Amino acid sequence: MSQEVDATRIPELEQVVGSALARAKQAGASSADADASIQKGLTVSVRLGEVETIEYHRDRGMAVTVYFGHRKGSASTADLRSAAVNLTVDKACAIARHTASDECAGLADADAMAREFPDLDLDHPWTIEPEQAVEIARECEAAGLAVDARLKNSEGASLSTHRGVRVFGNSHGFLAGYPSTSHSLSCALLAQAGSDMQRDYWYSVSRDAAELQPGPVIGRRAAERAVARLGARRLGTRRAPVLFSPEMARGLYSHLVGAIRGTSQYRRASFLLDAAGQQVLPAFMQMQERPHLPRALASSSFDGEGVATRDRELVHDGVLDGYVLGSYSARKLGLKTTGNAGGVHNLLVSAPGASHEFAELLSQMGSGLYVTELMGQGVNGVTGDYSRGASGFWIEGGAVAYPVHEITIAGNLRDMLRGIVAIGTDVDERGAIRCGSVLVEGMTIAGE
Repeated sequence: MSQEVDATRIPELEQVVGSALARAKQAGASSADADASIQKGLTVSVRLGEVETIEYHRDRGMAVTVYFGHRKGSASTADLRSAAVNLTVDKACAIARHTASDECAGLADADAMAREFPDLDLDHPWTIEPEQAVEIARECEAAGLAVDARLKNSEGASLSTHRGVRVFGNSHGFLAGYPSTSHSLSCALLAQAGSDMQRDYWYSVSRDAAELQPGPVIGRRAAERAVARLGARRLGTRRAPVLFSPEMARGLYSHLVGAIRGTSQYRRASFLLDAAGQQVLPAFMQMQERPHLPRALASSSFDGEGVATRDRELVHDGVLDGYVLGSYSARKLGLKTTGNAGGVHNLLVSAPGASHEFAELLSQMGSGLYVTELMGQGVNGVTGDYSRGASGFWIEGGAVAYPVHEITIAGNLRDMLRGIVAIGTDVDERGAIRCGSVLVEGMTIAGE
């Protein structure tokens, strides 16, 4: 058996999936789906120039879901040999025979299955030895520590490379798979001045290792961010505009996505309940799903149920076009799946003709809080109440005045989203949601 993890393994995984589906049919299941994958990777980490960990990862597995009418059972295994696959299917069938019938349970509709599989350029293996990986991580950390004498310590630098191949199939006759890669490099440093100690980090992630930011650039960025936080103060309680950095803004939009997921809607547990067709963002804003972007981290030609993914305008001129649905939640709502079983695929947040450079955002804000880190889980998805620990920088006259920490920012997500007054051109592409900085007109800041 081949030890490679690439497109040559697709026929082998297709055989595993096909065998599982055949076993399910033989056992009397009315329908079934199966997902098989093989993955491998390498992660190394160094701290203060010394190797801390070298880890090899190699995993394989298969998950199967069977339906007896509208009764559902699922099971999984890390053993892809025929006997283990058969046993796993039998276990899923046994579970299904004892579950309650649910009229919304079942495969996605056959006519929704993907028929075309464009090359999304997701597979870029990185042939790198542990010694090379260690040197890259060392160079990254060393470049950061050299920036300033106040950089006294480090949480280390880490390099990771991953490659996997996946095949999904179901009893509609759908069977497809693809290989993909992901590579990352990160660094976290600690700056100290007297008794004041501050930590910050930076990272890069890409499908293609050639597109990672160079190690020294990442190390220096982490260093600059850590040093800039020295001398942080607390603020007095007040209400002021808040500017979220791109990494923090992504979380704000993810709360919106969570509120319009089918599960939140049919459970009646969303601060944007029945919001389709309503204004949820300012009229100058758009949110577009683009699942087929080459090399993007969330690209795929089909979702977790084999449903074809398509370009979509999720929010147009601030108005919500619809929800984020898999087949089950769609049926619960009397709607059609949107091809989002497993999540969104490259959600682009934009304001054509109305985006601003970072300096312009600071100038527009005048005085307010620039948030670069959020802590805690104080978000209520049902009411939209939002309260999280934060740190960042106080802005005066459109310029950074001083770093701040140990504060809390609070508001309501519906008001915060509608209260966005500007977004930035500094788009962060390191995730499924691509966005720039976002300026919210006013939030409560609790401090001293």
